[in-house]
Amino acid sequence: MERREEGSSGSLPTQRNDDDTEKRGGLIKIPSYQEVLGTANSSSAKPHNPYPSFSQVFFLKSSELYTPPLPSSLPPPTSGAVDPPLSSTPPFSSSSAAASSSYSSASASGQNRNAILVSHRQKGNPLLKHLRNVRWTFADVVCDYLLGQSSCALYISLRYHLLHPDYLYYRIRELQRNFKLRVVLCHVDVEDVTKPLLEVTRTTMLHDCTLLCGWSFEECGRYLETLKVYENKPSDSIREQMHSDYLSRFTHALTSIRHVNKTDVVTLGSAFGSLSHIMDASMEDLARCPGIGERKVLHLW
Repeated sequence: MERREEGSSGSLPTQRNDDDTEKRGGLIKIPSYQEVLGTANSSSAKPHNPYPSFSQVFFLKSSELYTPPLPSSLPPPTSGAVDPPLSSTPPFSSSSAAASSSYSSASASGQNRNAILVSHRQKGNPLLKHLRNVRWTFADVVCDYLLGQSSCALYISLRYHLLHPDYLYYRIRELQRNFKLRVVLCHVDVEDVTKPLLEVTRTTMLHDCTLLCGWSFEECGRYLETLKVYENKPSDSIREQMHSDYLSRFTHALTSIRHVNKTDVVTLGSAFGSLSHIMDASMEDLARCPGIGERKVLHLW
């Protein structure tokens, strides 16, 4: 009766209290179109970063083996442009032009040119504590480790690959064709390595990358140091050194034949005198030499 009297007086209730809602059995309020539109215009959704930094993924805290880096205080921008924060940058939305510009700007100074440029994604990675023989610094690069103008490295552990099987594919696709040497540095940190290592190897080979496996953070750091140190060195340092004198070349030519050793080279050289005479000799002439049996004669012939 009371509600009818209120309705007859012309003052209909437009809003109920929470107590009345609970008494009526939990009435759900449906927002209007204007309210939804106003909320969407006022606050925009934050972009989601599916692959955060190393420390965020593995929940690293301060310990004797790892000390979180101090927050860097950036100077206020002089111009009117404001750079977006790193966390709000989508991980897979960079183009080739933006990537090449970031590489050139990151390695502009001479100090950065002689140092490994480490992506901010790798903050908290214990591998950085083992980079002692070369300088390194954080920079805004697409890859995990920028080792030179034409070489880079991506870091992944098998434990992380089991959690995110598609992570390596998207990271390689993000590099595009900006580097001549693209290294995938895989940290083997699980006991059963058959299936995950096969998947990583397959992905690496299909995208023309070089796979390097390390069983500890120290070994992975050693790989990065070696790649940086030998960045500008020619291939002569790892090529076999060939002497120019005749005896060395004569020995190298004959020992390349199976079952022929250096003692046989001395015997053949004393008997025939030169390589051309050995090539013109018959099988009977070769068999007369001491130490040259039937099997060696067949390989020489």
